[in-house]
Amino acid sequence: MVFWTNRRVPRPETPRMRPRVAPTELAKVDFAELVPEPVPFLGQAAYIQLEFFENLARAVATAPTLPAKEGLSAAAGVALRKHHALIAELRRLGVEPDDVMAPFAPATDRFRLATSGADWFELLLGIHITAGMLDGYFSRLAQGLPVELGSRVRAILDEEGASVVLETELKSAIANDPDLADRLALWGRSLVGDTLLIARSALRASEASGDDVEPVFTELIADHTRRMDALGLTA
Repeated sequence: MVFWTNRRVPRPETPRMRPRVAPTELAKVDFAELVPEPVPFLGQAAYIQLEFFENLARAVATAPTLPAKEGLSAAAGVALRKHHALIAELRRLGVEPDDVMAPFAPATDRFRLATSGADWFELLLGIHITAGMLDGYFSRLAQGLPVELGSRVRAILDEEGASVVLETELKSAIANDPDLADRLALWGRSLVGDTLLIARSALRASEASGDDVEPVFTELIADHTRRMDALGLTA
């Protein structure tokens, strides 16, 4: 088993949120009031996908079996494809992707390091939780982009990526070592705070109240709970 030495001490557990928001509540959210202008939105989303690719590549390099390496390498390819598709959208808007992504690099780099975990299993769970939450979140925010652009961005972000292989590997690991479940459950809960900070940073500064955006974040927490439940872990 491979361990990293830059272990982050888990934060206190994030309080459990209210149950999943009703679809009618989420439908009332005016995403046009929340999403920033297309260029910064695409820049942040593109850099996040690059970070997911980097973590997946790390998971491939340290995977203990050939089947795991194969599955994770395919997932890494999806993340890289999403990154390239998003920077292609930036170029369609006439901007240089590197210049647009640069302001988001420091915070996103810190996020990647904070969610990488102490070993291979925590790395997998970190990718599974954060990529799943943020892909869905940015896809919802894309509803507030110009219609044609928003449709393309949602198609990019909604492509199935790492979830199946990550869930398979994690379930297998927990089945082989039931004691792993408690540690991963604690780690999974500690990921929520950092992920919510990234999610909130993607919102446009506006006069929207907390009540206006609460359905979006409640659904984000519900996404996390469903992923943890599928692994048999307490969220």
